[in-house]
Amino acid sequence: MKIGIIGAGNIGGNLTRRLTALGHDVSVANSRGPETLTALATETGATPVPVGEAARGAEVVVVTVPLRAVPDLPADLFAGAADGFAVIDTGNYYPRERDGRIAAIEDDGLTESRWTEQHVGHAVIKAFNGTYASDILDRPRPAGDPERIALPVAGDDEAAKRTVRGLIDELGFDTVDAGGIDESWRQQPDTPVYGLRGDVEAVTKALAEASPERPAGFRG
Repeated sequence: MKIGIIGAGNIGGNLTRRLTALGHDVSVANSRGPETLTALATETGATPVPVGEAARGAEVVVVTVPLRAVPDLPADLFAGAADGFAVIDTGNYYPRERDGRIAAIEDDGLTESRWTEQHVGHAVIKAFNGTYASDILDRPRPAGDPERIALPVAGDDEAAKRTVRGLIDELGFDTVDAGGIDESWRQQPDTPVYGLRGDVEAVTKALAEASPERPAGFRG
């Protein structure tokens, strides 16, 4: 597949490494410009591009930027993307450490990914937000392996969700359907599933145990 990755931090960088290794055609962008991605491009064979070009022709677009940076993404971010493309949102809200207080999330009760969805103007699939970046490289396992871990995946677009779950399976992880975007609070920071290295059963149990009340440490 042709995949665009917007954000080349720990998650974006390691997804670039794995997806290129699997033979996907990856374009990668960051806020500092393609000239700063030369080393990653040389290492992986990915194509460094400006943010506004990352989605061109892409069947999957990964948005993996700090939440505070989402409103600054180009208005035509997905111009030229392939028909039926899926958007993966890996973001988390850290009001105290990084993002500042976002009233729509805290006062209006929007999930982090619903807020992101409204800004980017396209349905998103929430995945990888609670995944250790190192696990993307170090923890892939073949299907059926007892040590294979599962990732929660939330989203309203069922076709896009199937695409994303298939890609995660190819990366070497099981998935658990965590419901729609309005249910994605179940995998936000400081929930039982966040950072959990568990199998399908453990992830399913952790999702069910989540509370919709935002923890005090994640309020601005």
